[in-house]
Amino acid sequence: MPSFPRLADDAFVLGAGLGTRLRPLTDECPKPLIPIANKPLLTFAFDRLIAMGIGGFVVNTHHRPEAYAKAFPEASYRGRRIRWSHEPILLDTGGGVRNVGELFGDRPFLIHNGDILTDLPIEKAVEQHLAGDDLATLVLRSAGPALHVGFDPVKRKVVDIHGRLGREDVPPCLYTGIAVLSPSFLPWIPRDGPASLIPVFLEAIRRSGSIGGVLLDQGCWFDLGTREAYLWVHRELHRNPGGWKPLCWIDPTARVAPDALLEGATAIGPRCRVGSGALLRDSILWEGAEVAPGSVLERCVVRNSRLAKGNLVDADL
Repeated sequence: MPSFPRLADDAFVLGAGLGTRLRPLTDECPKPLIPIANKPLLTFAFDRLIAMGIGGFVVNTHHRPEAYAKAFPEASYRGRRIRWSHEPILLDTGGGVRNVGELFGDRPFLIHNGDILTDLPIEKAVEQHLAGDDLATLVLRSAGPALHVGFDPVKRKVVDIHGRLGREDVPPCLYTGIAVLSPSFLPWIPRDGPASLIPVFLEAIRRSGSIGGVLLDQGCWFDLGTREAYLWVHRELHRNPGGWKPLCWIDPTARVAPDALLEGATAIGPRCRVGSGALLRDSILWEGAEVAPGSVLERCVVRNSRLAKGNLVDADL
C-alpha cells in the first residue's frame, strides 16, 4: 500500500540534463547514470522514493537515451515500472514537467532531480503539501552552494528566487531539486517550447503567493555537478556509507592482480582488469576499464572500456 494514498503512484525523476560541467565523463553517459560505488546515481533516488511508498517512475531523457535502455532493459527497477519520456529537443525542467503532467492524473506528484544523491526525509514535504493548498512545495536546505531561494519559515512560503522580488528580509536557502506539485500548477507552465521551472515559480509567487517550502537540514544532500564533487562523494561514502550501505566497491566480475594496491575511495566496476603492481588511490573504474601493470592512478576516472597506463593524477580517460 502507498504511504500517501492521495499522492500519485509514480514520481517524476528528471534525467534529461546534459551534464556539461562533468564532461568528458558525460560524453557517452547521462549524468544520472554515472556509477557511484558501482551503482547508477539515478537508482539512489529510486531507492529513496520506493522507501516512501512510490510505486513507479517517469523519467525524461534527452542525451544518450540508449544508455537508459541498456541500464534498465526491462523498463523496471526493483519490480517498479519505468516510463520513459524522450525529449528530442531539450524542454528544460518546466517543459519536462509539462510534457509528462497528464500521466499523474488529478493527484499531486513528486519531482526529483536524477543527478543528486540525498537521503532527505522528503515525506515531510509531502505531508505539508497534502495538508494545504499550495501549487507547489519545494524541499529546501539552509546551507549549500546555491542559496537563491527566499523562504519565510513562519508562513512556510517561498517568497523570492534569485532576489527577483526584492525580499531581502528572509533567509536564503538552497532548492534541492525535489518538490511536490499539484495538478493546478501545470497550467502555469508555458504551453510550448522549453521552459525553466524558476520563472514559473516566480510568476506563481507574484500572482498567488502559493509556493510553499519545507526546510530539511537533516541528512545528506550532494550535487554531483563536477568531477571534484564526483570524487568527493566517493570519499564521503567510503568514510561513512550511512544509510546507503552496503555499497559494492569492487564488482565480483572484476579481475584485480593479487599484488595490486587499492587505496582510499577506489571503486572497480564490472569486468574491469587491474594489472600486476598497479596502485590505485581514490580512483574510479567504470565497466570494462583496464589498468596496465605497474601503473599508478591517483584521483582518476577511467570510463567504460578505456585503458589507463603510466603515472596519472587527476586524469579522466
